[in-house]
Amino acid sequence: MARLPKPLGVVPLGDLAAYVEFSRTLDLEVNSVAQRLAAAIVASGDARIRDVVPALGGVAVHFDPAFEGDVLQAAAQLVEQCMKKGLPDADDLGRDVDVPVCYDAEFALDMKEISEKLKLPAEEIAQRHAAGRYRVLMVGFAPGHPYIGGLDPKLAVPRRDAPRAIVPAGSVAIANQQTVVYPYAIPGGWSVIGRTPLISFDAMRPRPSLFAAGDRVRFRAIDKREFLALRERQ
Repeated sequence: MARLPKPLGVVPLGDLAAYVEFSRTLDLEVNSVAQRLAAAIVASGDARIRDVVPALGGVAVHFDPAFEGDVLQAAAQLVEQCMKKGLPDADDLGRDVDVPVCYDAEFALDMKEISEKLKLPAEEIAQRHAAGRYRVLMVGFAPGHPYIGGLDPKLAVPRRDAPRAIVPAGSVAIANQQTVVYPYAIPGGWSVIGRTPLISFDAMRPRPSLFAAGDRVRFRAIDKREFLALRERQ
């Protein structure tokens, strides 16, 4: 069994939350531990806890407003107890999420630029993107906005020099070694290579976000006809 990392520290997030930090850089093994730890804290059923949010390199623990005590100490003790008891296996967490994507030029706003930068034809970029096996590293920046790891290294490009004021909802974009699905129209600086017809975030649904940390994601290439048909069903 791999040895679990020790927290670098515990810092306050306001009066009723604490962030337990394990890494300040993206480490996929640490990210997996953060997700497993979050699941263990939830499973503990501790009545003091209001919410648990796994991040790229740590876990945020939110306490109930009725909680009285030292938030940092309580979070540190809870994490220590869960890690001593043992964390769930990573394969037991998350769901399999299928995301249809149309890579047509109409939706792939940055495909031409990316193609020139990578010296790869658009068809190969779409093929490589759809062939990947991905995992949601965290959800953040905006509600329902997933940071998804597993991008083909040959598709790694930096963020755009000039972010867009508005990126269309459902846009599938890439940056560095990650990919993302924009949950709704928001500003963004990632390079857009396609669009999904799925509504990935709806605050009125019992489970608002299509994505959660730990989910396994597969992108499936579709043509415009299927895109429009699927969008009509949403």
